[in-house]
Amino acid sequence: MSITFPLQVDGQLDPIQEAPHFKSVAGAGNTPLVPGTQVLDGSATFSPMMVMKQVALENNLQQLAAFCKENGVLLAAHGKTSMAPAILRRAITEGGAWGLSAATPAQVRALRQFGIRNVFLANELVDPAGIRWIGQWQQQHPDHSFLCYVDSLRGVQLLEQNLGTTPVSVLLEMSVSGGRTGCRSQQAALEIARAIQSSPVLNLVGVAGYEGALGAGRNAEGIAQIQQYCEMLVDTARVLAQSQLFSSDTIILSAGGGAWFDVVTHCFKNASLPLPVVPLIRSGAYMAHDNGLYSRIAPFAQPGATHHFMPALEIWGRVLSRPEPGLAFVDFGRRDVPFDQDLPNPLWLRDSNGANPRKAEHLRISEVNDQHAYLILPEGEVLQPGDWVGCGISHPCTAFDKWRYLPMVDENYCVTDTIETAF
Repeated sequence: MSITFPLQVDGQLDPIQEAPHFKSVAGAGNTPLVPGTQVLDGSATFSPMMVMKQVALENNLQQLAAFCKENGVLLAAHGKTSMAPAILRRAITEGGAWGLSAATPAQVRALRQFGIRNVFLANELVDPAGIRWIGQWQQQHPDHSFLCYVDSLRGVQLLEQNLGTTPVSVLLEMSVSGGRTGCRSQQAALEIARAIQSSPVLNLVGVAGYEGALGAGRNAEGIAQIQQYCEMLVDTARVLAQSQLFSSDTIILSAGGGAWFDVVTHCFKNASLPLPVVPLIRSGAYMAHDNGLYSRIAPFAQPGATHHFMPALEIWGRVLSRPEPGLAFVDFGRRDVPFDQDLPNPLWLRDSNGANPRKAEHLRISEVNDQHAYLILPEGEVLQPGDWVGCGISHPCTAFDKWRYLPMVDENYCVTDTIETAF
């Protein structure tokens, strides 16, 4: 027996050991899977397991790089989606990105440690310790580019107080009533821009915003709303340029998350301003894409699109139980998969040893608990405890943060690389 009766409380513990870093790796879990390992044959992995498909990642990097080149826009791909150097470095070396975007000073630090030379903090920089660290880094690495937002006089003051003598280039962020961060009027923008111009350490180089916060739908009304938002950014840049408040001889216009970079690009590349325009989009979810939210709203998913993304992430779990007809429980849940923008979509079934792959698109996950997924299936479906269920996910921005490690795999589910995240 693996237990001793009667059960007793004795307060005893064994010495603590190193926590397993690679939770989906069988055994001690202290080293990643070696290249060539088959992840579904039952010998090398624990369930559940999230994988990234290399072919899809490479396609997605190449497709957005081609779009940017065709349209004359630059890309500061958002790093917060994966926070994984194995992915993000490829955005530079294979995906043609100018640099990477971050949302917090800690993410900026991580990107620097990943070896990223051009970093755009697409947010306000108001944390004194973060400002000081970034200022010190820029002073020590003057050949590394850095940008951040400003949307208030207090923000200007905090930067001045903590940067020391290190110059930093900033973009004035704009938004609308009910939107996210950003100035709400051109009058406020002019006041802040003049404060930036008077600063000994700040240089105004552009105008930015985030159109995704508007919550617009992919219909005529939604597209018009995004266009109006972009035109507001352009109009603000024109007013600032006419007042000679930019420190640069070009104007960076930046917006364009994963859902609207096509509309943003069209607006920015056609903007007529007193200075040349540098459009800079900031998509990030495109690297992974998905089988849910972005498969519906991404620009390349729209009718007539000449480019296409492929879903790169899959979650694989094993059937735990078949307690009643038409229902199975799988061993992944909210700890393992996104659930904020749709539940996982069943794609494939395999026997417990990874054999006999077959489609699962006729199945449906109706709910997820912390570690259980409710799988709805036809009563006659032959599915046993221990069998694999592979699903696509929805919203990659809340997928990677649940995993410190993901194996990258080829089309045969053999490991090609190690993905480690730094959230």
